[in-house]
Amino acid sequence: MAAATSTSLTFSGLCRISPKLDSAAVSSHQSFVHRVNSSIRLVSSPSSSSSHRSPRGVVAMAGSGKFFVGGNWKCNGTKDSIAKLVSDLNSATLEADVDVVVSPPFVYIDQVKSSLTDRIEVSGQNSWVGKGGAFTGEISVEQLKDLGCKWVILGHSERRHVIGEKDEFIGKKAAYALNEGLGVIACIGEKLEEREAGKTFDVCFEQLKAFADAVPSWDNIVVAYEPVWAIGTGKVASPQQAQEVHVAVRGWLKKNVSEEVASKTRIIYGGSVNGGNSAELAKEEDIDGFLVGGASLKGPEFATIVNSVTSKKVAA
Repeated sequence: MAAATSTSLTFSGLCRISPKLDSAAVSSHQSFVHRVNSSIRLVSSPSSSSSHRSPRGVVAMAGSGKFFVGGNWKCNGTKDSIAKLVSDLNSATLEADVDVVVSPPFVYIDQVKSSLTDRIEVSGQNSWVGKGGAFTGEISVEQLKDLGCKWVILGHSERRHVIGEKDEFIGKKAAYALNEGLGVIACIGEKLEEREAGKTFDVCFEQLKAFADAVPSWDNIVVAYEPVWAIGTGKVASPQQAQEVHVAVRGWLKKNVSEEVASKTRIIYGGSVNGGNSAELAKEEDIDGFLVGGASLKGPEFATIVNSVTSKKVAA
């Protein structure tokens, strides 16, 4: 019996590449991001007609939405520390052309909402899949709205991989929240072993599809790409790594939802974003903002991240 031939695989972190593929196939793979990028570019060059520019004109973004920065405080804080954080945020100077949202622990939402400047909106970190009732430990969309929340984070990797929430369930939660008038920060992202296996796109697209199959509209959705291996680890995707996934996500929306949704939907990056790396990340055309974890607990640093929008500004 002839011995099986072993073909080693190398991984781009996005999809598999075999060294024995013909050169045309390899070339096709390597140019994937470029081709998707070219097909969805929505910001014209300075010499192009102004009628084709992003509505804001002075900011280089592939999408037409406003820069968006969210702070996910997770399960952190006390009444005193949150009062200090709110005070720091209230005194911070923030660029005007950024939507800013913070997501405190549920028990502190009322404290934050009653003391935080109206410049910054408040989000829940999770919500139940339907109307409230006998669901111990859950919080309903109606309760979040009653406290003044405008947004909710759904599908965060800690909910997926620690709590065990499945794609379909997350999609249903998003649909309910949207139907009840809350905006949704819809999180997607791959684990380290999935990136190393070349499954980044597969995982992200499957998670996107679960949202697309359930939601009534994309009008009030922000997509947050958060590679799990970069969350809270101190490791951050390079600007180029983040950009190529954001390009692919926008391309998926164009192909599977609509060109209009691909243009309007903001795709933000999360994963060890801080005041030191946000400006370089923000320069990438398809990075429309950030979902920030640990650094959002430091008012001045969070303000620096919000103000990284200036890195995107170009001559009108």
